[in-house]
Amino acid sequence: MQNKLHRWAEADLGRRFDDLFNFVHDPATLRIAWDRVAGNQGARTPGADGRTVVWIESEIGVPVFLAEVRERLKARAWSPMPVRERMIPKPGGSGFPGWRTAWSRPH
Repeated sequence: MQNKLHRWAEADLGRRFDDLFNFVHDPATLRIAWDRVAGNQGARTPGADGRTVVWIESEIGVPVFLAEVRERLKARAWSPMPVRERMIPKPGGSGFPGWRTAWSRPH
């Protein structure tokens, strides 16, 4: 989807993506995002809120969690939480700062 949107934007610089918001809070989009978050190495690391993917799966449940995320997105009441400050090393000597919370990652 991202590649398709990029091509459309490059082809028509004045194009508006008015319905993109509906795509963001679509249950299928949120599920794909969750699967990506849960499948990466960072899933085992707690975010700034102290929660891990495993905690959300066992204590809240993924369907309930994603429903809450969706409702907050639809109500435009979602905002990202602070990042836990720590440089995370990457191959080749580069890195990026911090861990986001599981709540912030699917978006």
